Amino acid sequence: MGPHPAVADIRRAVREALADVDQDALILAACSGGADSLALAAALAFVAPRMRLRAGLLTVDHQLQPGSKARAATVKDLGEALGLTPAEILTVTVGKEGGPEAAAREARYAALDEAAERLRATAVLLGHTRDDQAETVLLGLARGSGPRSLSGMAAGSGRYRRPLLDLPRQTTVAACRAQSLTPWDDPHNEDERYTRVRVRRTVLPVLESELGPGVAQALARTAAMAREDADALDEWAESAYQNCALSDIGESVKLKAAELEKLPTAVRRRVLRRAAMAAGSPSGALSATHVLAVDRLITHWRGQKAVDLPGGLSAVRRYGTLIFAISPIP
Repeated sequence: MGPHPAVADIRRAVREALADVDQDALILAACSGGADSLALAAALAFVAPRMRLRAGLLTVDHQLQPGSKARAATVKDLGEALGLTPAEILTVTVGKEGGPEAAAREARYAALDEAAERLRATAVLLGHTRDDQAETVLLGLARGSGPRSLSGMAAGSGRYRRPLLDLPRQTTVAACRAQSLTPWDDPHNEDERYTRVRVRRTVLPVLESELGPGVAQALARTAAMAREDADALDEWAESAYQNCALSDIGESVKLKAAELEKLPTAVRRRVLRRAAMAAGSPSGALSATHVLAVDRLITHWRGQKAVDLPGGLSAVRRYGTLIFAISPIP
């Protein structure tokens, strides 16, 4: 008798995600102890030796809740019981910049990056599911962040891989139950002070109720299509940036305004964002409003003054050249 269908689906997804990995490579599962990451860790423990790979586990203690240290120890012990070695606890201190969710995410990924580098891991597997993808798309839609945000999370990004993006959350819950694994239910996942929790508990159920089942799956398909379009536009914009750039070395970035004027709007604005970041503007603080203001220096040029940008930068147009530099621009 074969494994439970949910278990088989997750194992298959993990095998496919690791199909290009060389033998004897170290693969790490990032595991919080929740159903998604727990089912993923169990699948990796089963699949890795059969693919002649080494497998380990990382769990992050954010120190945000009473008992977090003990829970992290439980996850580590479970990883070792599954045969995942090394199994490590990464203890982090979460800051406050950008709000609690963003600060926790930044601290978590910094710790995962450090551990992966130190252990020389080829990949880190993350347990995001199709439901997480749907939530991400809805949040991007609410922010009006454009197609890149609507494209959601990538199945692969650098060392990070998300094998479960095509599977619903109910599959991971069923897989844990079938393997007698007891997930930990994070209280933060029920705290409606967090926007993502409200999307999960209120917005998506209302959409499913009013529009019919399959909304999460449809949103995930939308993300995949939006990602293809965004990737193509980004590639075009990178080529256009190289053609427009007069200089991007040193303390300023200079672009030819005449070449920018020839570009389609979607490509031109990507070039402007790329230039601002190259000059030192932080990507997280650089909003669509900033980019639109710089864009008007190209599309509605009336001799206007410089545009202030995050990071102490300005963008100004002079003698047919768009200049990004530290304020004030001499």
